[in-house]
Amino acid sequence: MALGGLMRVGVVFPGQGSQGVGMGCDIAAHSREALATFERASALLGYDLLALQKDGPEDKLRETEYSQPAIFATNIALYRAVGAAMRPAVTAGHSFAELCSLVIADSLDFDDALRIVSERGKAMQDAAQRARGGMSAILGLDARRVRETLQESGLSGVSLANFNSPTQIVISGVLEQVQSAGAAMLAAGAKRVVPLNVSGAWHSPLMEPAVERLAAAVEAGRFRMPRFDVISNVDGRPYRDIATIKQNLIRSVVDEVRWHDTAERVLSYALDMIAEFGASGVLSALMKRMAGAPTAMVVSDFSGVERLRVTIAGTASASV
Repeated sequence: MALGGLMRVGVVFPGQGSQGVGMGCDIAAHSREALATFERASALLGYDLLALQKDGPEDKLRETEYSQPAIFATNIALYRAVGAAMRPAVTAGHSFAELCSLVIADSLDFDDALRIVSERGKAMQDAAQRARGGMSAILGLDARRVRETLQESGLSGVSLANFNSPTQIVISGVLEQVQSAGAAMLAAGAKRVVPLNVSGAWHSPLMEPAVERLAAAVEAGRFRMPRFDVISNVDGRPYRDIATIKQNLIRSVVDEVRWHDTAERVLSYALDMIAEFGASGVLSALMKRMAGAPTAMVVSDFSGVERLRVTIAGTASASV
């Protein structure tokens, strides 16, 4: 637990699907650090990112070429707005948001990470245009039953993509087959099937054409070992060498996201709090239901930043 007045905080970052028109605007209006983050991102990307986030249109922001840089910059802007008080014990990001974790752990500079994010989004968008894909969250069935249902239904163009919890599995693949799979899952006993707000079949074989372009971007990045533990989505383990970081980032577009395993590893750090930095609180909502989970705080705007600052300062003052 808290030692020497410092809270043991685990930091998590949401990924694809957490975007929405208006995100990041409040924190940019109240924090110089956040505004500078968006200004730097716009300079690197070649377009006004904050204007896109403010005005949309939503359909454009939903395209992965734009949504991934927007989510990345918003997550980092919110984190930076808290300031020097943030000293995480461990961090993890969902899917490509693992790059946010690598940035705050000083494993990768913001500029290099954003270039990777931008190339990743463009490569995935290009792959998505080659084959119409989609994703749906299956609630109330475990991974074994989801696999069995896909096999029984003959839906070979659909695979398991995200393991968000033991009974929240995301499927991905050919759009028509994903839609058919939703009906099959409900017939198999799923409580709900939720189509996701994405423009392609992420974390599926349909993304294979994106791997080569992403690999070039990752190899151009200047990586260092993280200053504190970053937990990988691929195997739920902390990184211990740069080669594995690169390998996992490159394969991330087609590999499954093992978020539940990742979250369990994050919670093993005897944390006082989980802080989720992003436009949605989806990860902290999942983690709060897990055994041994501490308090979770969602930091999605300036009021969230202020609440977190007060909480951290209060812990430090109480120990004096």
